Amino acid sequence: MQTSFSIHQLADPHMAESEKILRKCVHCGFCTATCPTFALLGDELDSPRGRIYLIKEMLENDRPADARTVRHIDRCLSCLSCMTTCPSGVHYMHLVDHARAHIEKTYRRPLGNRMVRSLLAFVLPHPGRFRLSLAAAFYARPFAGLLRTMGGPFKSLGAMLSLAPLKAPSPSSLKQGSAYPAASAAARKGRVALLTGCAQPVLAPEINEATVRLLNRAGVEVVLPKGEGCCGALVHHMGREDQALTDARRNVDAWTREIEGGGLDAILITASGCGTTIKDYGFMLKDDPAYAEKAAKVSALAKDVTEYLAGLDLGAPVRATGLTVAYHSACSMQHGQKITRQPKTLLTAAGFAVRDVPEGHLCCGSAGTYNILQPDIARRLRDRKVANIEKTSPDLVATGNVGCITQIGSGTQLPVMHTVLLLDWAYGGPEPALLAEAGLGEARLAVPA
Repeated sequence: MQTSFSIHQLADPHMAESEKILRKCVHCGFCTATCPTFALLGDELDSPRGRIYLIKEMLENDRPADARTVRHIDRCLSCLSCMTTCPSGVHYMHLVDHARAHIEKTYRRPLGNRMVRSLLAFVLPHPGRFRLSLAAAFYARPFAGLLRTMGGPFKSLGAMLSLAPLKAPSPSSLKQGSAYPAASAAARKGRVALLTGCAQPVLAPEINEATVRLLNRAGVEVVLPKGEGCCGALVHHMGREDQALTDARRNVDAWTREIEGGGLDAILITASGCGTTIKDYGFMLKDDPAYAEKAAKVSALAKDVTEYLAGLDLGAPVRATGLTVAYHSACSMQHGQKITRQPKTLLTAAGFAVRDVPEGHLCCGSAGTYNILQPDIARRLRDRKVANIEKTSPDLVATGNVGCITQIGSGTQLPVMHTVLLLDWAYGGPEPALLAEAGLGEARLAVPA
């Protein structure tokens, strides 16, 4: 793609990076075949190619964002399916991130939209605030249906209430600043940091608890560094660049202290959306002389938990589960991190019959805060995903991202669980509550054939 940025514009490193990305696009349109919003809406401007044209026109002319551009960029899920498909290697993620930051700085959104986005940025990255908001949501939940019919910001609030759990789980027993030693010090195979995160420890604290148990039994010491928190992905995808970089620097500092102290073999993440962002810290902070080297080291150490587990000898499973699992590969897992094989291999080795989901490349509609900010499109994508999952006739669904768990779980009666919960159970951990509630756990195994 030809560009005509001025020398003055290209002095800005963000603009120079975007210009380099734009020049790689050859207008082939392969990306439209796998884009969820184009598949649903059929509008060229709701495809990656169309959005690239809009972004180019906005940035090249150095103009503020307008309502038309914002509408189509906001509809982008950042699922990154286009990056998997693109034969030219267009780094759409970095381009749309720059566009969102430009929109945030130059476009004044309607009041209701500004309020919803500010609320999400204020609440979701902070576990304490999020837990309090879920308690309030319990009392407001009866009004969710009414709010969804009212349009505008009320529709987003209705979606938020519909996704809120009926009861928030008890806080995790895991504590920041603590180390959880390998089951046998003599057989220690590694030392890793585990991201605590923000939304996941409130919605599903059992995920990190299962991860620690599984790793400890496999001979790995797990530390939860003091001072780390939200990875910044939630605000980063809303264009709040300064807040995202503040989160990134805080985490880099926390992990660097641990690297320089006891040393780390890896930084593990159990939410794939967070993993995609943390692996990008090196790029996000490359122009910050105080953080560039440290951030690059953190990104190099970052791994999804299944990446790391795939390199360990977990031994033989202690339970013959006999369960059929539909594996949903989160977009941030398969497109953002290019992890497709390891989760399914681990589940198969643990004794589960794993089934691929038709149209597995398509997003479920979660996409961070997308299912709140774009609830209609998100619901259509969820229903399509659930229909494809149920075609495989599974006992349950496994995935590696808490957002997908919440989104898919809101549309099906099937248990939807994190992959690591199933692995922990198969290798000697406690029975997951969802399996027990569905009659798929210990009680089923105890019944004679």
